[in-house]
Amino acid sequence: MVAGAPRPRHGVAPVRGDARTGGPPRRRLAGRSLAPASTGVRVAFGLVFVISPPRAGSTLLTRVLHAMPEVLGGPEPHIIPPLAHQGWWRPVHAAPYDPLRAARGQRAFVSRLPAGEADYLAACRAMTDHLYARLRDAERPSARLVVDKTPQHALCLPFLTRLYPDARYLVLTRHPAAIASSYARSFFAGDHRAARRHDPILERYIPPIARLLRERPVALLHLTHESFVTRPEVELRRICDFLGVPVHPEALDYQRAAVPPGPGDPTGVGRHRRPVADGLDAWVHDLARPAAFAEVRAQLDVLADEDLETWGTPRAGLWDALHRAGQLPPPRPLPVRHALRRWLLVTLRRDIDHRPHGRLVRAVHEASAVLLRGAS
Repeated sequence: MVAGAPRPRHGVAPVRGDARTGGPPRRRLAGRSLAPASTGVRVAFGLVFVISPPRAGSTLLTRVLHAMPEVLGGPEPHIIPPLAHQGWWRPVHAAPYDPLRAARGQRAFVSRLPAGEADYLAACRAMTDHLYARLRDAERPSARLVVDKTPQHALCLPFLTRLYPDARYLVLTRHPAAIASSYARSFFAGDHRAARRHDPILERYIPPIARLLRERPVALLHLTHESFVTRPEVELRRICDFLGVPVHPEALDYQRAAVPPGPGDPTGVGRHRRPVADGLDAWVHDLARPAAFAEVRAQLDVLADEDLETWGTPRAGLWDALHRAGQLPPPRPLPVRHALRRWLLVTLRRDIDHRPHGRLVRAVHEASAVLLRGAS
């Protein structure tokens, strides 16, 4: 729990955990880490947030959790990211109202509240607590934990961890090339360029999740998709120990518990009854195509070495699986101009919200949005 925060109102006491072993949380993410004021909503369960990029196995993990009687899972709710982008924390770029005016108005309004941001977070949490509680009461009243696996939580982690400092966080990672390959093959017929143009998921998701793993402002457990599908019994025990619930080996037969339709990836998990490692090497064969490899490597080239190390895939060993398969010669050294570009991006992004150039970038971005409003 964050220092100075009130005791959690959930019925299950929070478990402090480091990235892999359950040790104490360390530094906070950017911004003040405030526990919300009392919301008046009484809940008798704990919240579990699965933090992962798309195509990293979060649907499979949530299905297994949902198969345990103490846990309620299901599709992605997507109720918190919109709250994070109403204007106080971040504005949206397009809306049926004026998002820039709304952001300025909210900042001025919240600054007048007696407890400022804490009052705003309390109001947001009153809504989300109520919705989670109503879902639990309707679908599984005996559940001690409710799981939310919305991937976009990774893009608003400072807001989420201030809104729910007393929740548990399961951070699920996967080899970055496997994520990119799965995304391109699942939605873009293997066209990696089109996939990256639509959403550069490695560049958007890896830095904030890696930062969460390093700073550990909340109780979290780091899991990898590869370990979960190759050693499901071992990983399930780690998860249950972290969550404080009994181990149910039968939950690995996740099809025994039906889930309602909704956002997520029901197609992959629907082909099996339990975690399997059949597709672990699919990305190796996919990236045997030079064009596919070039696109994925371009995405990884702009990431910081520190983030890849934290992710569990150091740059030096990123392509080991391809080398072992004989699919790829040793990669050429990164051209100087690309190395300089990566260094510049990483340096400028670091703590951008707390450095002068970050405030300048935000101001220019807001002014540009005003100037370009209505432009074709």
